[in-house]
Amino acid sequence: AAACSQFANALDSAAVNYSDFAAGMSSPDWNYANPTVRSANVTGRTALREAARAALSAADTPGLQSDVAAPIRVWSTRAAKLLVNMFLHRSNDAVDTAATELNEATYNVQLARAKAGTPAVPS
Repeated sequence: AAACSQFANALDSAAVNYSDFAAGMSSPDWNYANPTVRSANVTGRTALREAARAALSAADTPGLQSDVAAPIRVWSTRAAKLLVNMFLHRSNDAVDTAATELNEATYNVQLARAKAGTPAVPS
């Protein structure tokens, strides 16, 4: 349960801090040179990096079922992919694709936790 709580906290932090960047991307005047977008990009990348690290740590928790640990590791990889796309100032489509892959990985972690009967309550 500790690993799942750690992952849930990482997920919450990533989601909250990425949301400003995502909102900025949907704006008609969106571009990486916009100071608001630039700031949200840095904040979002920082949160994704910290969340990916925390997720890997959670996945390495002794006794965590491999059926739960594996999708958490995939989630961490997808979070890293998204932050690299943001860092490289990739197109909206590339960032959206990476975000969609991260959302799919999130779903897979939730499904694995549910099958294992582990709660996902942030601490």
